[in-house]
Order: sequence, then C-alpha cells, then structure tokens
Amino acid sequence: MAEKQLRMIHRHFEGLPELEIPKAYGLRTYGRGDEKAWARIMNTGLGEWTAYRCRKKLTGQPQFLPEGLFFATYREVPVGSACAWRDSPDEWVTGILHMVCVRPEHRGKGLGHLVSLAVLRFLRDRGFREARLLTDDRRIPAIKSYLRLGFEPLYVEESHVDRWAAVMAGIDEE
Repeated sequence: MAEKQLRMIHRHFEGLPELEIPKAYGLRTYGRGDEKAWARIMNTGLGEWTAYRCRKKLTGQPQFLPEGLFFATYREVPVGSACAWRDSPDEWVTGILHMVCVRPEHRGKGLGHLVSLAVLRFLRDRGFREARLLTDDRRIPAIKSYLRLGFEPLYVEESHVDRWAAVMAGIDEE
C-alpha cells in the first residue's frame, strides 16, 4: 500500500510578497473551456487527466472557485497551474493549495512558486485564515517552494517524523 501524502500548513497570510511574474510569462485565472489545457499540464506530473475528468473532479464541483484557479502562461498558452480548493462549499476558514504543476520544459523558472503565491493571496483576500496542502516526499523542489512561501510540515502520522527528516535532509543536500 502506498504511503499517504505528507501535509503542510500555512498558518497566517501576513507578509505575503507581491506577485513577480517572470519575464516572457503571464498569469491569468480560469476561463470557460480551460479544462483541456489544465489536463495537459497535470499529465506531465500529477497523473492522467482529460478535460472530462477535470470537469468531473475539479471545475464541476461546488467547492470550485473559478477565480482561484491560476495559470502561468507562455505566449498565452497555459504551462503551469495551481488551484484554491475547499473541503466543502461551506468552508471559508481553511483553504487548500491544490494541484500545483508546471510543464517540464518550463520548470525551474519560479512558475510553481508564482501560481502557489497567487492562490495564497487569493485565499487571504477572501478572508481565509490558513491554508494547507498535500505533497509527496519526492517533490523536493516543490517542498522548498512551499517552505519559502511560509508553509510548515504537519506531523499527523507516526511515520511523518522520519519522512519529514528525510525530506529536509534532501533539501539540505541541494
């Protein structure tokens, strides 16, 4: 059985930096029909997606906030994405940084950080008090970005102590 994902929490939104969009890139929110572009991004790192599955699992859900789904673009084409999510449509306290992914040819340019920060600013501006996320042990560059954004590890299972220690050792080696 696969291990459950690691968890992180961002306990406050004070002091979030301004958005700095890398040269040659843009930032926009979801627009009708973006499911196909979103699926193309996710298929490079977060499973197998189609436009239909995206509508069923994400954009068609009542907790979806269209203005909280961000795309980093290159020449107007979406190349990275992150989504503000809620456990339920009634949730307005704890938001979720959800489905962060950047196409491989655009990684290493700060786009994951950009779309993640856009989500955090969105949550803050709508009155959420904190954010959480799920991640995998192997996603060291993403975890480094989350830590820079103010997320902290959450230790909710006994195995998390050793797993987080290994992750932090991996960050120190980079």
